[in-house]
Amino acid sequence: MIKLIADSTCDLSQEIISLYDISIAPLNILIDGETYKDRIDIDADAFFSRIAEYKKPPTTSMPSPAQFLDLYEAAYNNNEREILCICMSSKTSGSYQSAMIAKDYFIEAHPNDDYKIHVVDSTSMSHGSGWLIVKSARMREKGATFEELVDYNETNKRRVKHFLSVDDLDNLVRSGRLGYGSALIGKIMKVKPIMTMKNGVGAIVGKERGRNKVLKHYIQSFIDRVDLEQTDFVIVGYTSDKLYAENLVNLIHSQTDFTGDILLMQMGVAVGTHVGLGGLSFYFMENPHRKDGLLINNINKLKEHVTDK
Repeated sequence: MIKLIADSTCDLSQEIISLYDISIAPLNILIDGETYKDRIDIDADAFFSRIAEYKKPPTTSMPSPAQFLDLYEAAYNNNEREILCICMSSKTSGSYQSAMIAKDYFIEAHPNDDYKIHVVDSTSMSHGSGWLIVKSARMREKGATFEELVDYNETNKRRVKHFLSVDDLDNLVRSGRLGYGSALIGKIMKVKPIMTMKNGVGAIVGKERGRNKVLKHYIQSFIDRVDLEQTDFVIVGYTSDKLYAENLVNLIHSQTDFTGDILLMQMGVAVGTHVGLGGLSFYFMENPHRKDGLLINNINKLKEHVTDK
């Protein structure tokens, strides 16, 4: 039997986690001197309702190798001898490294036993890794082998398209989830930036003025980019404004030909500390030939700014 494991930045709902029996290694959240375990000691609604009251910006730390090792051992003891662990991008979190260290410890403890463990660096943030986990769970239900799941994740992980818009870029810059150069462009242009993932870190891929234009950008990009053969579901994520996310869901229904499932889920506290209030995200599988050209876009925008001066 194949066991699926993730860190808590996957941001999957408890309903999905229970449905597919996914084990979660929680990140730690430090808030005003107190440490909380993501999804266990603090929930997203409580966090976002109090975010303006915190004396210092909350910070996060990765799950320890021991936490992943406990999950591996629990799966093994439950006769789940094929373990697939999918983690947030190794360039934005230490979860992947912890999971790999735990794998080494597990192998040392079970040198002659029959089992398989594979850890995926999803190169994703939030529901990006969550998308891969749900896809893997659905493939498992249809009879996919462990090797087929590993191959699918490693082959397609960079094709999971991310869109994220935020009201404030400072949280993402401070945490290293967005490069300073990309953030500077957003501030200079005085617009609501739209981010994607490039080489495992966040980068600005578009700019829009106002939420309605952000929604239009998401819908048009989805129409232009989606791989409908691979995308049997999409994920819409939000931090504090569920109505904003529901508007995107309605537009997907009314303005696209997509007939698959739309999973609407709130981002968790670990991701929310970096995204902040008003975050809206969208995830699907992209056609392999599409490229963003982010470097050229950023250089051109900086040139425009210099010319204007």
